[in-house]
Amino acid sequence: MSEQAVIFLIEDEVQIRRFVRTALESEGHRVLESGTLAQSMAQVREKKPQLAILDLGLPDGDGISFIRELRTQSEMPVLVLSARSAEGEKIRALDAGADDYLTKPFSIGELLARIRALLRRNKSNDTEMETLIRFGTVEVDLVRRQVTRNNRIVHITPIEYRLLCTMLADTGKVMTYRHLLRAVWGNAHIESNHYLRIYMSHLRQKLEDDAAQPKHFLTETGVGYRFQP
Repeated sequence: MSEQAVIFLIEDEVQIRRFVRTALESEGHRVLESGTLAQSMAQVREKKPQLAILDLGLPDGDGISFIRELRTQSEMPVLVLSARSAEGEKIRALDAGADDYLTKPFSIGELLARIRALLRRNKSNDTEMETLIRFGTVEVDLVRRQVTRNNRIVHITPIEYRLLCTMLADTGKVMTYRHLLRAVWGNAHIESNHYLRIYMSHLRQKLEDDAAQPKHFLTETGVGYRFQP
């Protein structure tokens, strides 16, 4: 069973709310519920949940406005659960401050896995940053700026290393192309998606067991990438 957390579920469809609540409670989490935005921010301030699951199309407003307001006062992870599947909608939510985006219909197994990843990330952000990060057979030493795989040093270029560290810093979070380009190359290259594809391919070739079927550096089609340890 995963570590217990207080999770705030903001969803107006009663059947979906009941379905998700049951799954979360089976993992040992405590669930708060709301079907509207009107009282949601007040509940966030009062109850201080560890994570929010948010539908965008609520009867009294757009969930994007909730994300933007939340980000002025909290870094609590937000997982958007929405029927809006257009790439533009996903990018809009992620750029507003959402941490992940899952479209309806969805797999409950994938939902729970993404929640676990976001809770792990949030827990690590509440403590001192790890200086030694491991995933698969890879070990990243942030102090020595050294990467090994199967106990052998892997040659990583400075740009590859910046991209790797950016991904590791937000484990489980979907990062848009624009966010990654700005973090690694700067504002002058935020439209240069081909740079990102090339260097992500390099990381996969060097650090994945099978670059064609990556397990750690995952593509979120049309949106960006996500690191999964």
